[in-house]
Amino acid sequence: MSDTTRVAVIGYGLAGSAFHAPFVDAVDGLRVSAVVTGDPTRAATARERHPGVAVHASADELWRRADEVDLVVVASPNRFHAEHAHAAIAAGLPVVVDKPVAATAAEVRGIAEAAAAAGVLFTAFQNRRWDGDFRTVRALLDEGRLGRVTRFESRFERGARPLRHTWRESTDPADFAGIAHDLGAHLVDQAIVLFGRPTGVLADLRSPRPEVDAVEDATIQLVHGSSEHGDDVRSYLRMSNANVPVAPRFAVTSPTAGYRSWGLDPQEAASRSGVLPTAPGFGKYPEERWGTLLTTEDETTVPTLKGDYLAFYRGVLAALRGEGPAPVDPADSVQLAEVIEAALRSAETGLPVAL
Repeated sequence: MSDTTRVAVIGYGLAGSAFHAPFVDAVDGLRVSAVVTGDPTRAATARERHPGVAVHASADELWRRADEVDLVVVASPNRFHAEHAHAAIAAGLPVVVDKPVAATAAEVRGIAEAAAAAGVLFTAFQNRRWDGDFRTVRALLDEGRLGRVTRFESRFERGARPLRHTWRESTDPADFAGIAHDLGAHLVDQAIVLFGRPTGVLADLRSPRPEVDAVEDATIQLVHGSSEHGDDVRSYLRMSNANVPVAPRFAVTSPTAGYRSWGLDPQEAASRSGVLPTAPGFGKYPEERWGTLLTTEDETTVPTLKGDYLAFYRGVLAALRGEGPAPVDPADSVQLAEVIEAALRSAETGLPVAL
């Protein structure tokens, strides 16, 4: 592999154009050299933003020129994730797959096993492990400032937006586009990172707006066993595309201390608006949105750490060079899919599901 890793991005919608390609190009040693999109407007945008990029109208065109790239990023619609990941691996190429990786744990496991057999990297883009507020919660836990946690509340809620009539509102199981796979893939992953594999799941999934068939609102409760940060921790995860947020983003409590913070990491909004990750202040939280550490005696404002989505692609490059592990272990992606599957079963029956 040359000093510069040539990266192909499959799909140049919001995910590919805002959350992958700019971050790839921002890492010294990575370069977007190919983009797959059948949309002429997106193709023109890709050529403008990435001088010299090869634009392919289909993934098949990319595979015919697989020797011209060193890494594939799958940012296509969900239903194509597994197909494109397997094709990349079959071509001998390492692959990053946007979350959610696949519709079932069996499919995710199949991708992981194929990559291992081929001796190539497979990792999932769980970028919200590098949200500034989440990084702050992890630091507080690692420093022991929150004691032995008993309850973890995490919310990612948005007010209702106009319907766009895209695959993201689909109820076709092949699209796995519901809120549990979308925002749930972030919130469940974060809870597992902090407190380990759950032993039980209870979930409620809803479609609050009559005009929307897709599930837009969910509550997922996880029961964790003992971990380095707590014993018998309960995670209460709220995700919604149909409710205006009125509660803290994080609320973490123990018998001796707690932490709360408000609002969302600024990297998403900045990326959506076209701000590059190399811009000054990218990922920085304003002071008025710093969180609060509470004890039985006082309250202290805690500066929120800077969000750092670039860390994911720095980790990808290090893994490709043999200088570190995959930024997201494939086993984590399998486990996440198992928990989300359990949540869907729980929502169908109204009963908890043991793991």
